[in-house]
Formats: sequence, C-alpha cells, structure tokens
Amino acid sequence: MSVISAKGSEDSESKTGTRPIVDDIIETSSQKLASESNVPSVATTSRIELLSFYLYYVGNNGLSGFNFGPSQFQNLLFLAGYDPSQPPYSASCGSNTGCVLPYLGKIRDINSIVLLTNGISFAIQAVLLILIGAWADYGTWRPNITIIFTLIAVAVSFAWLGVEDPSQWQAGVALYILGLIAYQGALTFWTAAFPGLTRHLPEVETSAQLTADGKKSVDEHASFESLSRNRVSNISFTVSSLGEILILILMVGIIEGLNAGDSTANNTKAFSVLIAFSGAVWLLCALPWFFFEKRRPGLALPPGSSLLTIGFRQTYIALRECMRLKQTFLYLIFYFLMGDVLNTTVTVIGTLQNSVVAYSTLQLTLLLIVGIASQAIGIYSFWLVQKKFRISTKAMLSFNVLWILVLTIWGLAGVHTDKFGFKHVWEIWLYQVFYGLMVCPWYAYSQTMISEVSPLPQMHYTNPSFRFLFFALFSVVGKTSAFIGPLVSSAIITASGNNNNMPFAFLFGLGAVSTIFLYLVDIKNSRVECEEFVKAEADLEAFQG
Repeated sequence: MSVISAKGSEDSESKTGTRPIVDDIIETSSQKLASESNVPSVATTSRIELLSFYLYYVGNNGLSGFNFGPSQFQNLLFLAGYDPSQPPYSASCGSNTGCVLPYLGKIRDINSIVLLTNGISFAIQAVLLILIGAWADYGTWRPNITIIFTLIAVAVSFAWLGVEDPSQWQAGVALYILGLIAYQGALTFWTAAFPGLTRHLPEVETSAQLTADGKKSVDEHASFESLSRNRVSNISFTVSSLGEILILILMVGIIEGLNAGDSTANNTKAFSVLIAFSGAVWLLCALPWFFFEKRRPGLALPPGSSLLTIGFRQTYIALRECMRLKQTFLYLIFYFLMGDVLNTTVTVIGTLQNSVVAYSTLQLTLLLIVGIASQAIGIYSFWLVQKKFRISTKAMLSFNVLWILVLTIWGLAGVHTDKFGFKHVWEIWLYQVFYGLMVCPWYAYSQTMISEVSPLPQMHYTNPSFRFLFFALFSVVGKTSAFIGPLVSSAIITASGNNNNMPFAFLFGLGAVSTIFLYLVDIKNSRVECEEFVKAEADLEAFQG
C-alpha cells in the first residue's frame, strides 16, 4: 500500500466544475484503493501480526481504567464521605447509610459523583475523538496514536500508587478521568486497525480475487468476509478473556500478599497496586503489536485540509451522507441509543456492586474471574452457534439486545424493594455470569454490524472512503452517547432523593425504544442502497452540492 496524492483541481473541475469539500476526500481514497489492489503482498495480514493484534487486547483489558480504577475512585469517595443524616463530616459512611460529598458546587451521593465524572470523561472523549479520530484514516498516524494513548494509560496506572489516602479523592477524580480517556483512546485506535486487518487476511483476499474473476458471486464473498470479521472479532474477545483470567489469578496472589483483608488501609493500597500491575501487563502485551503491525498508509490529506480541521469535516460529511442511506441511518440511531443504555447500565451496576461487596479487592477480583470466564464462554458460544447455523449478524445482535433489556428490568425491580435489584452479594455473582454469557457478545456484534450497513469497498473495490467515513461516524456516535446516559442518570439519582436504582427506569425505556430501529434495519436493502451509492459516487453524482 502507498500514500496516493489527491487529483489535480483542473481534472476535477473539468468534470463537475467547482466541487464540494467531500469530493477531495473521496477522490483521495479512490486512488488509494487502486494502489492497494496492486500490492497485496505488502498489505496481506501475517500470522504474527494477527497474533499480536489478539495479544494487545489481552493487555488492554480494562482492568486498570475500566475496573479497578473506577472501584478505587469510588472506594476513596466512600472513605472520605459522610452520612447525610448527620451533620457534615460528623459520621462516616456505613453499609446501611447514605454517603455524600460536595462535588461541583452541590452535595451529591457518591454514586451520583461517579456517574457524573464518568459522563464528563466521555464528553471529553467525544470532543477529542472528533478532533483526532480522523487521524486514523489519513497518513500513517494511527499506530503512533495507539502507542501514545497506551503509554499515557500505563503512566496513569502507575500514578495510582501515589493515591492511597481518602483525603486524596480529588486526585482520584483526575486519574479516573484521564485513565478512562487513555483506555478508550487506545481501544478506539487499536480497533481502527480491524477493518484493514480482516480485509487483508489471506483467505479474504483470495475470495475477493475469485469474485473479481467472476468465479464467486458478490453475495457469497460478502457473506464470507462477514463471517471472517466475526471470527477475528470473537476470537480477539475470547483470547482477551482467557488472558484476563490468568492476570486476575495472579492478582489474587498479590492481594493475599498485601493482606488486603486485614484492614481498610491495606485494601485501599491493594487497589492501587492492582491498577499498577495491570498497567505493567498492558505494556508488556502491547509491545509485539507496536513492532509487528503493518504500517498500512491511510488516505492522503485532501487539499485545503489540516489535521486540526479534518476530523470535524469528516464527521459532518459522514453524517450528511448517512442521511442518504436509510438502513445505515436506522442502525446509527439504534447504535446511539442502545450503546448509551448498555454503557450506563454497566456503570450503574458497577457502583451498586462496589457498595454491596464493601469495596473488597478480593471479592471484586473473584467476581471478575467468574465474569470474564463467562464472557469467554458466551462470546465464543455465540460465534459457534452463528457459524454452525449460518445465522446473520443482525439476528445474533437482536438476540443479544434482549438480554441487555433484561438487565435494566432486573435493576428496575430494586426501585421500591431491597429484596432484589443488585442489592445482595448473590445477585452480584449471578450478574457476572449473566453479563458474560448473554450481554458481552454485544461488543463484537454491534461493531461487525457497522460493516454490514455501511458502504463496503470490498463489494466493488472502487472506493474505501466510505468505510473510513462511516466507521469514524459510528465511533463518534458511540462516544457521544456514552456521556449522555451517565449525566442523565446522575441527575435522576439526585432528583429521586439518592435512589441509586431509579436510573434503570430511564434505561429500560430508552432501550425498548432503540430496539424498534434495529428491527427496521433491512440488511439486503442496505446492500442495494450501498451498491447504488458507490456507483453514483463513481459517476460523481452522489456528492453534488
């Protein structure tokens, strides 16, 4: 693969006159694809590259930024907070009392603080992704950005070693936000390698060549590549889960060595040590990917564009073009809503879980082992069933979404009772198994579905721009939705008199509405729409005005 410069303005204008900005982006990517097809030996995914791709995800498993980091943050809030039924700071928080702290100009329940901080973090991520997300598509920036985000995340992990006292909870706010941003940033740019990695698998390239030679139908190739994407996606999740279990087993030994169960101070210190350890493992697992990933050049930057503006232009263009593709737009709405529902549901349950197990590092680690083991079984089982019966991606995703709604109903039951609704230890154990088996496949199938409803270059091999544009759009939408839910849920908790289960009412309603849009998505019609869209662009008709 090689970087191809944009076509001259004279050639463009001779065909269409003065053309809109989007044509520059599309022209650039059209030439890039022509170059790609001539050098498959350079781009072909090697076995060691694919294995390194899987190994990176073992390290970027979320233990530091998504699991123990948030738990330590909430633990510090709990230890620093006070019982709201007593004068401020006169009585510590207990297992049967409320727990509040002043935060952003208001006295808030600590669960509300966690959700609000989570929302702020994702809001920053949304802006950052719009600004630099397009850099994954242009030039050779993406691998370097993955490395930078990874190193920042590892640095934050080690910084937690200096935050072990409840009085430092404000520092915990900063590390929590920065840790989530770095974790999600690294995950986003690593994921951006997925389309190219799977498209250049030897077997997919062979299938594409057979299609180009007329020996295989377009539909057969599309089905084969879809299954290949699902295979790589699901194997990566499974390998990550198995690797994460081994890491967690080592963490149990660390917890015992630190005598975390002997005192609150030891338990708090253990949290920070576990975060640092997971950061070190992440760095170790990331190094092969840093060295063995093939640096496939992206698009050439369109004339008149800069790295500071291309992200905003790309997002606008992708949204505008998405509006012309009915099926893509329907899935975009669903992805926005259900992504928000799941992200917020998991965060709310996480805050309840931490409280139920009294922030015990050992309990949380054992729960994660059970949850991750269930996740590996769940994701791979979904894949095996899909492969055996050749079930469509949409059908698998629809089945998965049903169980996400069950989670919200489960939490909703706890609004008016203490007998059910993530309020007992046995429920938390059951939740980990349920989440792993039935909910986690969302992360694989929701991403694969993006490819199913976006203009696919492998259908005609005429233009890769649509893949870049639409994957960027869905990434932005995913991050944007991820901050709305936590902010709304935080406000609901505060308005309901600190009822930590009340957000589930909002989440169930939103989730139920979102399923309507998934039901309306027609994959066959989407393929027809995308074919016509690509053909129209090739004739310079799709991007006029």
